[in-house]
Amino acid sequence: MKDTFKSGFAALIGRPNVGKSTLMNRLIGQKIAITSSKPQTTRNRIQTVYTDSEGQIIFLDTPGIHKAKNKLGEYMVNVAQNTLRDVDVILWLVEASDYIGASDRHIAEILSKVRTPVILVINKIDKVKKEEILKFIDAYKDLCDFAEIIPLSALKGENTEKLIPEIFKYLDFGPMYYDEDTVTDQPERQITAEIIREKALRNLNDEIPHGIAVSIESMSKRKGKKIMDIDAVVICERESHKRIIIGNRGGMLKTIGSDARKDIEAMLGMQVNLKIWVKVKKDWRDSDFMLNNFGYNKLD
Repeated sequence: MKDTFKSGFAALIGRPNVGKSTLMNRLIGQKIAITSSKPQTTRNRIQTVYTDSEGQIIFLDTPGIHKAKNKLGEYMVNVAQNTLRDVDVILWLVEASDYIGASDRHIAEILSKVRTPVILVINKIDKVKKEEILKFIDAYKDLCDFAEIIPLSALKGENTEKLIPEIFKYLDFGPMYYDEDTVTDQPERQITAEIIREKALRNLNDEIPHGIAVSIESMSKRKGKKIMDIDAVVICERESHKRIIIGNRGGMLKTIGSDARKDIEAMLGMQVNLKIWVKVKKDWRDSDFMLNNFGYNKLD
């Protein structure tokens, strides 16, 4: 197989909220990484697997590269930058625009120091006129020595089918790292916590989501029944935030729980009994102990 089967690793990088998780979910064909309109949605490096007759691509979805304001932010940026050393090809996502901001110029500077092939992915072309796309390509093309430039819409699926063949061009023949039916290396417990965090991100106002984490206290299947009992805790930094997360007569927490339960049931293929509590842990984003406890482990 190794003479006909290609395999390797592809990193998705870019500034926050540019559509990395949406693109990865699209390429894999199911929801693994959480998405929202708020920056810093992805905090850990998420690994997913695409397999077809030509080969296997292991995608690494990284946190958005940004200017860190606390230890959590530093951790996220380090995860993203360290990933570039471990892959065979880099997908750099930018938005469809001819304006190149400081964040993208900073990423271009990082990429200029790596030897890995870089595919520029101009995302969100569904939001612009078709005749403008060439102008956007022209704006970015000289920032790096790009292997390929592909405009697409991850949300709508427009032109995404061209990306997989281009990635395979830069992979060597090699082994199948995962079984062909594997789509992620993420434990169900971790995906469950991320789904709950996603629903909080989508339902809460802007100032709170950056300061929350989710911990799964217990997750067990009832004996002889297709029911999963899950106890989860949403961690926030202030008592005022706790009141907002719970909401009037518990309304906000019920909405978050109800939205999360639907996605968790779809993932697990069974009924879910989900209970969520809210706890305050002041300044947890600057605590090495807390960050480690919530699964944000520093990479070597």
